Amino acid sequence: MTSVSTSASDKRDNVVIFDTTMRDGEQSPGASMSLEEKLELAKILEEMGVDIIEAGFPIASNGDFEAVREVAKIVKNSTIAGLCRAHQVDIDRCAEALKPTQRGRIHVVIATSDLHMKHKLQMEPDAVIDVIARSVSHARNLRDDVEWSAEDATRSDRQFLRRAVETAIKAGATTINLPDTVGYTYPSEYADLFNWMVNNVEGADKVIFSTHCHNDLGLAVANSLAGVQGGARQVECAINGLGERAGNAALEEIVMALKVRGDRLPFRTGIDTTHITRASRYVSAITGFPVQYNKAIVGKNAFAHESGIHQDGMLKNRETYEIMTPESVGQAPSSLVMGKHSGSHAFRAKLKDLGYELGENALKEAFGRFKDLADRKKHVYDDDIIALVDDALARGSEKIRVAHLRVVAGTDGQSAELTLDVDGVSSTAEATGDGPVDAVFNAIHKIVPHSAALRLFQVHAVTEGTDAQAQVSVRLEEDGRIATGAAADTDTLTASAKAYVNALNNLFARKEKSRPEAAIASGF
Repeated sequence: MTSVSTSASDKRDNVVIFDTTMRDGEQSPGASMSLEEKLELAKILEEMGVDIIEAGFPIASNGDFEAVREVAKIVKNSTIAGLCRAHQVDIDRCAEALKPTQRGRIHVVIATSDLHMKHKLQMEPDAVIDVIARSVSHARNLRDDVEWSAEDATRSDRQFLRRAVETAIKAGATTINLPDTVGYTYPSEYADLFNWMVNNVEGADKVIFSTHCHNDLGLAVANSLAGVQGGARQVECAINGLGERAGNAALEEIVMALKVRGDRLPFRTGIDTTHITRASRYVSAITGFPVQYNKAIVGKNAFAHESGIHQDGMLKNRETYEIMTPESVGQAPSSLVMGKHSGSHAFRAKLKDLGYELGENALKEAFGRFKDLADRKKHVYDDDIIALVDDALARGSEKIRVAHLRVVAGTDGQSAELTLDVDGVSSTAEATGDGPVDAVFNAIHKIVPHSAALRLFQVHAVTEGTDAQAQVSVRLEEDGRIATGAAADTDTLTASAKAYVNALNNLFARKEKSRPEAAIASGF
């Protein structure tokens, strides 16, 4: 494996890892996290060694405000950031949310490109400069740690951007972020931007420059690393690359690229990479966004070798086809073997190997589900256990739950009898449909009336065999809001009902959140 000696590592420049999964990641259409899920994710990120956790956009809603405040209460080692527009009421709201922590950062953003200033802000450049000076100064009076971001920096006039950056530094900003908001830039171009800023901006030596890259052209990670080579020492990223449109730079890819390619990227982070898989699976479970099988670092096939030539090489020396070990990112190289006779201690050890660490109550509940599954399946594979635990995590804070389902299907027609627990109250309905799944969904609609349209229904088998668990994904859309849901069960129809209900829960959660009206600036 590629490795770096301690002495060589100590000479590397440090790169600050800024995670925005809870803020920018949650803005991804269909992604939604409850307060309890954000608190658990914050604990995982802190244990991983993330330097800065952006916990939300406090002015956006009471839910976001509460999330930032509660995360600020429980996290002790990481800095907690809240995003705000360059608007006094936003900044005050953010500062209020950060009160419980000594390690808080106010993150102020305003657009600097001609396109955004003219059409979105409807402001003249000089007016934008005045707003930067006033907003950053106000934020600095409330917190010592202030980050200023130039939305759409990569499409901004360079001389005006320089003027804006210098204004922010003079007003008290300690971190300067130059986002590639629409995923437009190219690695060499982005590196040159940072290099030019570091060498031409007055006061550049007093601040840390940061990247924030979106993946519209598939270049988010490459651009982020290029930005670091150009002089940036903070990278803003998200678990699994979650984020608006095509997503953000993936934290796991950034961190492992810096770790594995220390020969060309002489930088280090404080990330404990063995927590990466755990974080990835948790984010996937609570958002309902599956990780693609061939996803770098955390995908199911990231360390799989099927080619005969590759397998032969691996048997002789793992370094022939592995530039890092699965263990280094918290993945287990094993594939089986658990069954109905396995005890709770073995189950706990298996979960740890798979990247999960559950509390006693959650472990007890998961073990019970595992025993039920083992009674129904001849072989319980690692993927079965992953699906089982992810399904339990996704169900954690739902107000609507599937209590009972009975389906009749055949050539004479299809019908479903369904009982749901809605806020603790049981309701039962019967419905028919064009097929068994349609009948189930119609029954759900009778109990929980809604106008959401089904945009995606997808089923795949978790493992091989006729007793394999079915993993179902559902996407719903209503009034421009998108929500996804996922569930797994050995019964496809039960999994379908649970996935649909999961999506409904997420949709209702999103309805409770309202994004702020455009004022001086918006999220990027």
